[in-house]
Amino acid sequence: MRLLLFVLGLLVSASSWGARTAFQIRCEDSIGKAVMVLKARQNGYSVDNTVSFRSLNSLRGGRGPAGTYVLGVTRTESRVSIDVGGPMLKDLRSGYECVAPKITVSLYYIPIIIYVGREFVPGSCAYKEILSHEMRHLNTYIDHLPKVESVVRAAMMKRFNDQPLYAPAGQAQALLRREIDTHWMQFIKQEMLKVEPLQSTIDTPKEYARLSRICKGEVQSIIRSRK
Repeated sequence: MRLLLFVLGLLVSASSWGARTAFQIRCEDSIGKAVMVLKARQNGYSVDNTVSFRSLNSLRGGRGPAGTYVLGVTRTESRVSIDVGGPMLKDLRSGYECVAPKITVSLYYIPIIIYVGREFVPGSCAYKEILSHEMRHLNTYIDHLPKVESVVRAAMMKRFNDQPLYAPAGQAQALLRREIDTHWMQFIKQEMLKVEPLQSTIDTPKEYARLSRICKGEVQSIIRSRK
């Protein structure tokens, strides 16, 4: 029967196999379609003004143009979780089983923390300018999340195509989990990481030079006084 077109080690759909077998009809008409649920959520942010600007460079991994001071840092980490399940049917005659995957993907950042050097008094001109710069980083993170959600949704819809998947009896769940762990988890993490080049476009030498001159030399005056 057509289900024997299964390729070892892969979950396959039967949408391109022509006329449906009796088992396909049972699967497609009784256990339903593949379902993908994507959840992208924000966890808010806070502002921390307790760390000296001298220590902020270590918080961002020592990155930054030589000879410059880090006045503020925006820190977070992305998280991806994927839950997998779904109803199954077995066919004793063919030795196959089918599963209608139910996949829930959660995308989020741990709460974002914006650090502004404690030497800069909240409400001062320098503080406002530094915070404004860090808010650009914050908004870049926030804006990136729905873009990842859209890309992942489209890719998963193309892969699973609202169809049950077929495998030899006893293998469907394990193969589905392996596909999630070896392909989809890495794919999603790579999409999340695409925000980092966008962040780099904010921290340009030109922007560092601008921040060093703001507020009639207030930043330079504070830095010199702490040397």
